[in-house]
Amino acid sequence: MRKQWNIFLTAIMFFTRIPVPKNLPYSEEYLNSSSKYLPIIGWIVGGLSGLVFFGFNFIFPANIAVILSMVASILVTGAFHEDGFADACDGFGGGWTKEKILDIMKDSRIGAYAMIGMFFLLLTKYVSLNHIDAHLLPLILITGHTFSRFCATFFIYTHNYVRADQTSKSKPLGKKIKTGEFIFALITSLLPFALFQSLWVLIVIPFVIIVKFLFASYINKWIGGYTGDCLGATQQITEVSFYLFLIALCHFNFFSL
Repeated sequence: MRKQWNIFLTAIMFFTRIPVPKNLPYSEEYLNSSSKYLPIIGWIVGGLSGLVFFGFNFIFPANIAVILSMVASILVTGAFHEDGFADACDGFGGGWTKEKILDIMKDSRIGAYAMIGMFFLLLTKYVSLNHIDAHLLPLILITGHTFSRFCATFFIYTHNYVRADQTSKSKPLGKKIKTGEFIFALITSLLPFALFQSLWVLIVIPFVIIVKFLFASYINKWIGGYTGDCLGATQQITEVSFYLFLIALCHFNFFSL
């Protein structure tokens, strides 16, 4: 039990800005195994984001509360995944060989592709969340953050880490995950769906998984695997896809948002 607690705290340490004990033991085994807790990190980040929205929605209009909830999620993670998305935009936008793509993603500077990509990503997220009823939004934030992080874990399970060296600039990450750990991540990612009144919401899952596979296929085609930046981009893209597919299902009257 103590070992699993330390692995969980390792996930907290690397994937959020939440303080952990300074004497926390570290090992590559712990870091690899910590990936199974990514969905639970999603509970925490999404829960905080939802709580911020819930509280500020009593004070401000819903669109302002949405912005503040997005800021909260960025602050608690240190823009960990957003940074990965931005680097992936620059790498795959400006590179035409595996080596060039990896070099660009390793560069800490931000280019035009990153700026444009982040603008449209955050804009899409903001507009999407504003189309969701306020009473459901906290639960949807929790579910979106949770399931999108499972998609990043899924990427680790289905593909190989591509860098042969340790020169990434670098976001430490687990590079391997066992089948039992993958199943644990899957189960914990599905738990928030049980809180919805309508089971029609489950229809969104295969659509988001398809987005994950399409993105992973594109990444794998160019660089033959994944990097930490690719995982961050996967989380961001599947999170936004989750909101968009929910809105689409609502449009076709599967359930109400």
